[in-house]
Amino acid sequence: MTDNGRNDDGIITSVDTSVEKLPNHLLIEVFIRVPVSDWVQVSCVKKEWANLFCGECLWQAALVKLYPLAGQTKKWPGPIPRGPSRRRFTALYMSKHIFALDGEIDELVGHIYLFLKEQLELSTTPPPSGILHGTMIDQFIACGKSSDMAHELASQIWLAVVDGLEENERTFCLLKNLALEADVFLPFPYSISSKVQWRVFEKLFTDFRDCFSRVDYYDVLACAKNKFQPIPSAWLGY
Repeated sequence: MTDNGRNDDGIITSVDTSVEKLPNHLLIEVFIRVPVSDWVQVSCVKKEWANLFCGECLWQAALVKLYPLAGQTKKWPGPIPRGPSRRRFTALYMSKHIFALDGEIDELVGHIYLFLKEQLELSTTPPPSGILHGTMIDQFIACGKSSDMAHELASQIWLAVVDGLEENERTFCLLKNLALEADVFLPFPYSISSKVQWRVFEKLFTDFRDCFSRVDYYDVLACAKNKFQPIPSAWLGY
């Protein structure tokens, strides 16, 4: 890009004509060598470039370039599909940057993370946590994970998603509903771990304390006391 392609605020306003003339397959080769953190900005420069980021070709090339072993991954059975190249790339990126799995990048973990995140953040009426958790467990077991491993991975995914939720009114309502869900006995590994349940209450009583009405606060506190004894004094407001 030319030096005069930025305005006084440093925003890109024009593109070197030599870059504009490159065919799409060469533009893709350039883009996938740009740091992933800059892709959103790059896609905003020109409508044609945005279209490339919406298509499959760029994401297929990115998979080959950045995750060469991904091509060896076979389709898997189970309720959570692998999806197109863009989703596969996102799943691999999430797996690499969020989960510490002994240095391995597990695409399946990334897909299940995206599944849970989307259900909790985008769905107008998310299914009960037991259904979501059971779907995750079934997917892991269908792909050959042991019950213990499925339970541990699902717990890690729950914690990562809950910790990553934005602090807004929708998240408060979501966490409150999760906390107030009736306990349903499910056999291992379909029972949600106490670590996940604890984190839900912890976020409510620390990050969202000011959002409670008096009635809601005591309802959620009663559920916490029923599930955990003793409970931290911070949850009681002191």
